[in-house]
Amino acid sequence: MTTTTMANQRQINQGLWLGLLGIAIFSVTLPMTRMAVGTAEAPQMSGFFIAMGRAVVAAALSGAFLLLTRAPLPRREDWLPLAITAGGVVFGFPLFTSFAMRYVEATHASVIIGVLPLATAAVGALLHRQRPSLGFWLCAALGSALVAVFAVMRGSASAAGAASGGMSVHGADLLLVAAVLCAAVGYGYGARLSHHMKAEHVICWALVIALPLTLPLSAYHWPTAPLHSSAWWGFAYVAVFSMWLGFFAWYRGLALGGTVRVSQVQLVQPFLSMLVAVPLLGEKLDAVTLGFGLAVIATVFFGKKMPVSQRVAA
Repeated sequence: MTTTTMANQRQINQGLWLGLLGIAIFSVTLPMTRMAVGTAEAPQMSGFFIAMGRAVVAAALSGAFLLLTRAPLPRREDWLPLAITAGGVVFGFPLFTSFAMRYVEATHASVIIGVLPLATAAVGALLHRQRPSLGFWLCAALGSALVAVFAVMRGSASAAGAASGGMSVHGADLLLVAAVLCAAVGYGYGARLSHHMKAEHVICWALVIALPLTLPLSAYHWPTAPLHSSAWWGFAYVAVFSMWLGFFAWYRGLALGGTVRVSQVQLVQPFLSMLVAVPLLGEKLDAVTLGFGLAVIATVFFGKKMPVSQRVAA
């Protein structure tokens, strides 16, 4: 193995570990959102306030961080990709998941979100001209099929729990699928920007440019009824960790290891979310869930071994 090859492999491994750190932070998002938004029977914060309010808190932290690090202004050609990134991860994903989480349990939602790796890989392959091998795509498709089968198996049980709410599980699932599409686009464009911008600056600028919309919207939807303290704790987590710090590791990992390859680390996110939801929300984790978790993790392991080539610009 040549020195260049070894250096490239170290970079990929570093990207995978940073990606895993980001996913570990993101995996707590759905349980914390569920805690903040409440249930159809005992609602807490509105989905609109959670989505916009968390972006405002993260934007305030981002502004301070950009000033302290003397971050340069983005290049003129970067403003549109930053706006697309903001549309995906500041507006789309938080809004759709916050609305959906009132009507489904975190364990159910987490497996629907499990199709995100395939969506992210597809966007990454398009944006970064990466060429995954057939074996890589088979592993990605198998992992996504596993979480889809899991969702179908659990759909009837979740539907019974959500029947008394104002939205069916199927409606909430559509919102979660829309969230997946938004996140995949935001991840892809953010990762591309991270090739020439610092990863932490990407999410910070995306949050700052969204502030003229997120600030008035969050103020308009400010909660007026008394809330449980747990709702505020859930909101604090998604604002500081899910909306801000998690992206520091995630975008850097995507830039180092390649969007197509590192995106497959997301396959473990549904099951990390379940492990958090069990003690935090009292949801159940059984042998079937663990079995699917092990199978999905296996697809990540084998997918990591599959070749991913990338065209070099002339």
